[in-house]
Amino acid sequence: MTTWDIGGPFGGVNLWETMFGQDEAGLQGQGLDLDTGAGKVAPFWARGLGGLWLGPQRLAEAVAAAPVDLFLFLPIFMATGIGLWFRLVLEPGPGFYAALGLGVAVLGGLAWRGPYLLRAPALALAFVALGALACGVRVWLVASPMLAAPYYGPIQGRIIEIDRSQTDAVRLTLDRVVLLELPPDQTPLTVRVSLKGEVKTYDPGATVLVTARIAAPEAAVEPSGFDFRRMAWFQQLGAVGYTASPVVIWAEPGPWEAWINRIRSSLSRAITDRVPGDAGAFASGALTGDRAGISAQVVQDLRDSSLAHLLAISGMNMAFIVGFVFGLIRYGLALVPVVALRVEAKKVAAVVAFGVAAFYLALSGANVATTRAFLMVTIMLGAVLLDRRAITLRSVALAALALMTYEPESLLNPGFQLSFAATVALIAGFGPVERWMKGHHWPRPAEWFGLLVATSVLAGLATTPFAAATFNRTAPWGLVANLMTVPVMSVVMGAGAMALLLAPFGLSGPALWVMGKAAEWILFVAHWVSGWGGAVTPVPQPGPWVIPLITLGGLWLVIWRGRARLWGLAPVALALGLWVMVERPVLLISSDGVLAGVLGPEGRALSTSRGAGFAAEAWLADDGDLTPPKEAALRAGMEGEKGKDRRFQVGELRGVVLAGKGALGRVEALCQAMDLVILPMDFGEAGVSGPCTVVDKRLLSRSGALAGHLVEGGLVLVPVRAQARPWTGNAEPVETVFVAKVTR
Repeated sequence: MTTWDIGGPFGGVNLWETMFGQDEAGLQGQGLDLDTGAGKVAPFWARGLGGLWLGPQRLAEAVAAAPVDLFLFLPIFMATGIGLWFRLVLEPGPGFYAALGLGVAVLGGLAWRGPYLLRAPALALAFVALGALACGVRVWLVASPMLAAPYYGPIQGRIIEIDRSQTDAVRLTLDRVVLLELPPDQTPLTVRVSLKGEVKTYDPGATVLVTARIAAPEAAVEPSGFDFRRMAWFQQLGAVGYTASPVVIWAEPGPWEAWINRIRSSLSRAITDRVPGDAGAFASGALTGDRAGISAQVVQDLRDSSLAHLLAISGMNMAFIVGFVFGLIRYGLALVPVVALRVEAKKVAAVVAFGVAAFYLALSGANVATTRAFLMVTIMLGAVLLDRRAITLRSVALAALALMTYEPESLLNPGFQLSFAATVALIAGFGPVERWMKGHHWPRPAEWFGLLVATSVLAGLATTPFAAATFNRTAPWGLVANLMTVPVMSVVMGAGAMALLLAPFGLSGPALWVMGKAAEWILFVAHWVSGWGGAVTPVPQPGPWVIPLITLGGLWLVIWRGRARLWGLAPVALALGLWVMVERPVLLISSDGVLAGVLGPEGRALSTSRGAGFAAEAWLADDGDLTPPKEAALRAGMEGEKGKDRRFQVGELRGVVLAGKGALGRVEALCQAMDLVILPMDFGEAGVSGPCTVVDKRLLSRSGALAGHLVEGGLVLVPVRAQARPWTGNAEPVETVFVAKVTR
């Protein structure tokens, strides 16, 4: 009988022993024949569950015969706890977390020494509770003020990061923030300001003064959309805004002020000085994480050709750097016989490579994908030091557990999802493909090319659902683009590392030239492929269960063994079916009431082409619509002159979006003819005497953006702020608004 090895800290134990404390013979002694299915008296726990536990004898045999590493399921259980915690409507109190802590201890004890039947379920529930408990600890650690009201005035702060916004504006992130007449306990820890005027060169660590307009980060533009406010809260980013005023250097950075950021900035400038243009900016971004010099057009080309992952310092970039250093040290020592005979070059190389990986993690800014890659590299190098197998699914599971414990909110981050999806697929699929090629005696060049294709296909298939759900688009030509650029990316990273080693001797020129030419090729391919017909296919936003089902099904396919692994196709198929049949809101209203969008015969029609620009772009993208907002404002579905009141109809309901001067005075009259009136200003507490529903700025300031869904008898408007959590900014959850058809 094959054992179910759960490994890890539980040590290579037979799952039957883990769950029941006895091996197969012991179970047979209790009356359960796992070999013949002969009719014997089942133990009391099986009779008590009506035979549901273990089921028929054949099912028990089939399950017992499947070799599965239970340790690989632990991240799934922990992720379940994190996901459930984020779905809570109200923020739990200390008693909830105390109960969770006690539950983890009790369940852990049951999993270790409890009744045989309860060990595996107790372990699963312990990790579910541990996921929620990690969220509570994280909330306590990162809690910081968010700006309570919009602010315009002087800001003093220290530069800690320089990057670019989606509109190509340079942004400064500041800490040690001082705002005029705002007490420290209400001042955000960090703020981010986009520069719209003349931009100079700034050094991280410098203290600056600037007059800017800032406000708390905006919440999602619709209930199921990306919640920037939540992400900012966990990053302790309490305000964002812009300025057209000059930035004044108040104090130069001290010797150790933001030293790692200054090293990043210095390296970036050294690269871009020697490799000018977009190629230098791309190489700098890939090597150092400084993407401030990359133009918006280059970023768009990389996205449209499915090459944006080359800029994300993730597993591939980390592997190139660490692999280069590991090989250089190991084979360099092997060239010195006196040293090679006395030390284990492989282990020395592992120690040096770990130091390089740690420095590279800090240099790159330690985003989610880089942290995952660093954890994987640490586990891999540790395995080298301990003479163990380096790259396994168990190391991926351990990295996921560590990252979710430290930053549980990263589970909702696209970088986490894309990074782990690609890594799991490559580890699970690369080995079988390689063995199949060797078994069929492929020639070495053909094998190399076949493995390159297999790597791109595996990573592409694994990440496509997550990328499509995040960016609302797929790049059908991405495989071609990756085949043409991924090998060249190793040249960029290797030449960059070599240039860094040769720079103290003044010999970095040739390496930088090679790096620049390799970067130019990548950008050429990105621009070329992004211009092909059908390079971008729009995808609507999936429902809330789609990605979890795809993840569960994909992991089942990877973790399980035998024919039963094909069961994983069922949730994947169900998820794809739900995705295809997804229904978008028939009406969307922005958080300021300036913009509304209604689904019409040509797609979503917008009430205006100006104002709430980000919301308009996000709505259309979530619809799977590539139409620019200016064109969407001309679609059928919205009636009325541009810049004035726009009327629309949703089902049998009639509505109007008010605009322009005198809008308040028109509410009463329009309410007699309309079922819904949207007003981008405060109507006051008195309300309206007519029978309609008025959505004004007062309501929207509490609810955030609204999404409308047709139901029997009217329209339900679902608010973004349906939760009351630390990042939402509201003390109580906001209820849905029902708009009834008025009988006249």
